[in-house]
Amino acid sequence: MLSQSRSGVFVKAAVVAIAFLLVRFCAQADVSVPDTPAGHTLQAFLDAFDSGDHDKIAAYVKQYDPDNNADGLTSFSGQTGGFTLTSIVNGTADKLTFLVHGRGDDMDAYGVLQLASTAPPRVKRLSIRALPPGAKLDDIQLDAATRQKAIDAISSKLTEYYVYPDVAAKMIEAVQEHQKKGDYNSITDGNEFADALTRDLREVSHDRHLFVGYNPFTSPEPPPGSSSGPHEPSPAEQARFRAMLEQQNCTFSKVEILDHNIGYVKFGAFPPPDICGPTVVAAMNFLAHTDALIFDLRENHGGDPNMVDFMVSYLFSQPTHINDLTDRHDNETHQYWTLPWVLGPRFADQPVYVLTSHETFSGGEEFTFDLKTQKRATIVGETTGGGAHPVRGMPAGDHFTIGVPFGRPINPVTKGDWEGTGVEPDVKVSAADALTTAEKLAAEKLAAQSKSK
Repeated sequence: MLSQSRSGVFVKAAVVAIAFLLVRFCAQADVSVPDTPAGHTLQAFLDAFDSGDHDKIAAYVKQYDPDNNADGLTSFSGQTGGFTLTSIVNGTADKLTFLVHGRGDDMDAYGVLQLASTAPPRVKRLSIRALPPGAKLDDIQLDAATRQKAIDAISSKLTEYYVYPDVAAKMIEAVQEHQKKGDYNSITDGNEFADALTRDLREVSHDRHLFVGYNPFTSPEPPPGSSSGPHEPSPAEQARFRAMLEQQNCTFSKVEILDHNIGYVKFGAFPPPDICGPTVVAAMNFLAHTDALIFDLRENHGGDPNMVDFMVSYLFSQPTHINDLTDRHDNETHQYWTLPWVLGPRFADQPVYVLTSHETFSGGEEFTFDLKTQKRATIVGETTGGGAHPVRGMPAGDHFTIGVPFGRPINPVTKGDWEGTGVEPDVKVSAADALTTAEKLAAEKLAAQSKSK
């Protein structure tokens, strides 16, 4: 299960970090929640989410969690069906920990609901995490030794893997300085400590891909001689990840033919092509006879660069060098060229438009940047989020993980990337107006082409 917090929607990073944490929401059983602000908020969330009704979910978001996204919650409600609440573990007026059981995946999970305020109740954190097979619930109270162990492990991973060694050294120095000042001494909650470390590391690096996560469980001991580096999902984790993507239709939510024979496709991520390649083939073949294409990436948060390469390949008739990706740890550079063969016709001549927002991130930005620098698409909308570095999830102590950006893209045209700056649109409009604007531009382009024939 993915963890959801105030800072993002549920599917964000689903395929780029710790993919073995799968989000599931299931309906509530006959378990009483405490008569507290936190309990009332959890009840309100479950009632709204389990209804599957967008208006009810939007009302919950407006009243309790205004930084959340009603569309994203509604989509997940339709895809997953709700949680069965099995027990309340601990609770105070502003915080609850609880257990749920997934009806669809038959997995147990551990949730934390924490409020930023109680009058009125406002959600600071809502996270629900699956307990991996063999794991045991162990939501600890941190002490100095546990914090030190996590800091040492995080420092080690940054030193070995982070894309820029000099920035890694500065981040480690900053965290150690916070530690010396006693800034972490009062933090006993694992999630709060992970948030503090993420904040302090990003304050130096400004790298939005970098994160520290807390696991409220202990996992089985790894086999002797196993790597302490990037996490390799087990077959069971891979199967759950595949099932999640299949239930989400690989994040492809709309494939339509608009007026003027304009093709439109909206998708929220770039999942691995070995799982979701057939979905892309089906979408692109459905649009095969359209005269223009609009790719809606306004809610796309990234994914697998191989899927970016696969989708871009439909838009070029000749082999085209679209991106390089360097790996600092392995000291290797991988070139990405359009594929020599795709299933179905290519769209080599049709006008292409890409819709962006401030939420467009990571692989969504790569797709946009590749097409913009090759002058193959018109970008319509807002400047994107500015996250270029690929990331790997790694263990960092008994209860913590760190997502370490380990490399960077190098565009063959600009020799740079979009880290920290984002991708500037060709036509700047609000995200809400991007589709209407792109439709108008496409219709005018097609009309002009028709007149010239």
